[in-house]
Amino acid sequence: MGEETMVSERRLERMRRVLQRRQRDLQVFLDDLFSSQNYSAIIRTCDSVGVMNLFYAVHQDEAFTIHKTITQGSHRWIERRRIPYAERAEFLKERQREGFQVLATRLEADSVDFRSVDFTRPTILVVGNEKEGISDEVAAVADANIVIPMMGMAQSLNVSVATAVILYEAQRQREAAGMYDTPQLDRETIEATLKRWIERDTVERKKHSTPPAKAAKEEKDLRFEW
Repeated sequence: MGEETMVSERRLERMRRVLQRRQRDLQVFLDDLFSSQNYSAIIRTCDSVGVMNLFYAVHQDEAFTIHKTITQGSHRWIERRRIPYAERAEFLKERQREGFQVLATRLEADSVDFRSVDFTRPTILVVGNEKEGISDEVAAVADANIVIPMMGMAQSLNVSVATAVILYEAQRQREAAGMYDTPQLDRETIEATLKRWIERDTVERKKHSTPPAKAAKEEKDLRFEW
């Protein structure tokens, strides 16, 4: 791509291969997550399993912090969007109208083992905050509640770990079904996303190549579109 973008042909080809495996119909929604460290860890997992879109709603005005030592650059490759807190239930209902199943990580009498769920269906995984879990308002929208079986004294996993466990089950099912073999994104979407990725990657690389400034370890997630 030349010196101007600072993206080599080899890296460009890698971006294209990643985009061809992105799962447009496997999404994540964070319901009022507190910890920016957990947020950053979830971003990294989303990238690793091929999730394209991560949505979140928080009641506070402050923006999340991106911890680059945790994301290891993964925040460049995930499309992130903040949903107004008062609109989060309606947002999930809209996903249902589009054909998505809404799965809530919540312990209830009707909760099922996460491994029994069909993740090859269009799915949006809803994860609650570290203290109270998923809000009642959001839980009321869910098609099913899922849990990770616990065999020890701890009643739950850390939220970022739980999200990773569930998403890798989704990845396992989808890989077995061949869903990573055929691109879900059309050519126009791939090219538009590739352009954004190149811009982000170039910005980051310029930060690291401009002496004597040292690349920042954190940045405020003020641009909710990515």
